[in-house]
Amino acid sequence: MATRTAPLEGVCDDASVASILIVDDDQRFRGIARRLLESEGFDVVGEAEDGRAALAAARELEPDVVLLDVQLPDLDGLEVAEQLTGEGGPAVVLTSTRDESDFGPQVRQSGARGFVPKDELSAQRIADLCA
Repeated sequence: MATRTAPLEGVCDDASVASILIVDDDQRFRGIARRLLESEGFDVVGEAEDGRAALAAARELEPDVVLLDVQLPDLDGLEVAEQLTGEGGPAVVLTSTRDESDFGPQVRQSGARGFVPKDELSAQRIADLCA
């Protein structure tokens, strides 16, 4: 039986909630992130390649967390984060190959729970931001 939840302590204040949507324009990164996060206890409920698809997928799939690339081809990831969190939606964790400092105060202003560099991605980093 398929499930949308998996036990992962600390994820957004509910240990039984761990569904995640991965948003990145790089299909290779989405695949790597999916395998990593699933192996560490997340239930990856979907993937999206751009901001518009992310907004639609978040509405349809209702994930608990959205791992969101800052640099998307259509909408800026920071703008997508604002829309998702402004609707009382999922927790958003931003990611990029660039350093968080490159975005200045925009990460905090976006409503995201925080930022994880792509090369430091782990379920624990996401869980720590959502605790």
